[in-house]
Amino acid sequence: MKFGKTIKIFLIDGDPNGRLSCELSNWSGKAYKIPRIKVKECTDRIDLISTGVYLLFGKDEEGKDLVYIGEAESILKRLNQHLNQKDFWNETIVFISKDENLNKAHIKYLENRLHDIAKSAKRYKIENSITPTLSSISESDRAEMEEFIENIKMLVNTLGHKVFDEKREFKPKQKLETFAIKAARGADGQGEPTSDGFVVFKGSKAAATIVTSMTSNFITLRNKLINEGMLIDKGEYFEFQEDYIFSSPSTAAVMVMGRNANGLTEWKLKDGKTLKEFETNEKTTKV
Repeated sequence: MKFGKTIKIFLIDGDPNGRLSCELSNWSGKAYKIPRIKVKECTDRIDLISTGVYLLFGKDEEGKDLVYIGEAESILKRLNQHLNQKDFWNETIVFISKDENLNKAHIKYLENRLHDIAKSAKRYKIENSITPTLSSISESDRAEMEEFIENIKMLVNTLGHKVFDEKREFKPKQKLETFAIKAARGADGQGEPTSDGFVVFKGSKAAATIVTSMTSNFITLRNKLINEGMLIDKGEYFEFQEDYIFSSPSTAAVMVMGRNANGLTEWKLKDGKTLKEFETNEKTTKV
């Protein structure tokens, strides 16, 4: 069961684009979001000399999200080292303990688990060249660190990065609704709406060919998915190799059907209800 949370965000420099500190009610942890160009100014943050874990965020030449996950016994010292060693990143999110209760074994455990979670989510390309080793800690410490991780995931998302979030959004209070499209030329897709747009599930089948009237920007996107190996040619259809989030239900429908389409009417539940009808009913229920 999910409960409401109070998050306190402080603009250290009085600038929303500057340094932020972030705290969660009744939690001993603390987060900092620091632009790369502000790292040198962090000598005024005494707690950043302490032990913690950090994430470096940036993008590659194609605009794809990148992340590096690390740990350090002196966070500020390590960040200054990364200014000289790594140039892909433009901001970092740091996690420390306000009661200085994180030791080396704890942060090695956190680093390994966060790396595994990010790898499983497959939203960001991970810049770590090797997988961090998992430290051996007691059962009670492990329970505390897993709770710490849940708060890290929440705050990283709050601060603008879904690096740890699964692409599919499971709804605890209602039955998971799977939408489908079955159409010409082998199209047979499944997916669901999310807060990011619409996710088409791994294993879905996209049409083997496209119609000549398909809009050029959609053709470009389809070719990109094929070239990147997201869509694999199976002869009678193309198959999605991973869950893939599209910006809208319509874009998702076009990629599956190989023609221009309105996703709100093409994506349907087993009972025939369209996505448009489903969303209208949900909104009506909430009123």
